[in-house]
Amino acid sequence: MFKESFKYYKSKLPLPSLDNVIDFNNVEKFTKKVTKIILKVTNGEFFGLIPISEWEIYEVDQNPGLIFIKNPFTTLGQRYWTVKCLQEYTKKPNKSNLDPLNLVPDNQEWWDICQNNNDFTLLEKLRWITLGYHHNWDTKIYTEENKNDFPKDLGDLTVFFANTLGYSNFNAEAAIVNYYHLDSTLSGHTDHSEMNLEAPLFSFSLGQTAIFLLGGISKDTKPSAMFLRSGDVVIMSKESRLCYHGVPKIVKSNTKSWDITNCDVNSNEISEEYKTVTDLCKNSTLWRPYGDYLSHSRININVRVWVTKKTTLYNIVNEFLFVCHTEYTV
Repeated sequence: MFKESFKYYKSKLPLPSLDNVIDFNNVEKFTKKVTKIILKVTNGEFFGLIPISEWEIYEVDQNPGLIFIKNPFTTLGQRYWTVKCLQEYTKKPNKSNLDPLNLVPDNQEWWDICQNNNDFTLLEKLRWITLGYHHNWDTKIYTEENKNDFPKDLGDLTVFFANTLGYSNFNAEAAIVNYYHLDSTLSGHTDHSEMNLEAPLFSFSLGQTAIFLLGGISKDTKPSAMFLRSGDVVIMSKESRLCYHGVPKIVKSNTKSWDITNCDVNSNEISEEYKTVTDLCKNSTLWRPYGDYLSHSRININVRVWVTKKTTLYNIVNEFLFVCHTEYTV
């Protein structure tokens, strides 16, 4: 059933009907499929997010442990993480699919080359980068020798979401950022080496809209289909961690939520650790190439967290191994 659904939504001729794709912008139509979650915590602030009391949170009934948060980001927040994913996180020593191709000289940066040379081909060749503990695609393990510091801002953001949702004592240790274009797909797969189902996966979407499929532990289960728009957050925990999931289609968005309102936050209200990037985000000329990228692409940040322990991740890695396939068709 999963393969059939994937092929159906991937089809270009004929185009699939999207009537049954769960649309959290029209959630009243899908009240038999989703349940609204009321948080016990209603206050708290973090840079780039709207107040917690305004969050809209749902659980997909067919997929226990799948939590959806409808875009809790401000315009400035979406812009900030876009800039970080394109300009900062793509720098070495973070690893990417471009490394074996030797397309980026050691003394240059991918984003700078693309912009200075107007190199759209190189721009679209980037498919993923890894942060923190780098997953070894051959051995399927993490090691202390194959890591660098996890970005503090992304770690703080993830821990804020974790604490708000009741996941305590977790730290962000590893992430993969996927870069999609309008003709990209992510093949159906499972994170089948996961051993700790209580450790949630946090997924943040930016840019164009994805159709996300989440099925069951076998391909015989018909998956739920849902739209993931710019700013939306998905948390996969418990049983949902072992379910087949994938992205059969990227859909051109009718709106640009990263441009809907003016970035009118007073710079004096922003801490120094965010200020340099936010100043760029508020400058229409400097922001333009990032907005242009989002107009034809989707960025998906997937952050994995582990239980806070005194022992190193290397010593407990066998508890938390995962396999994350990034198979694209272009």
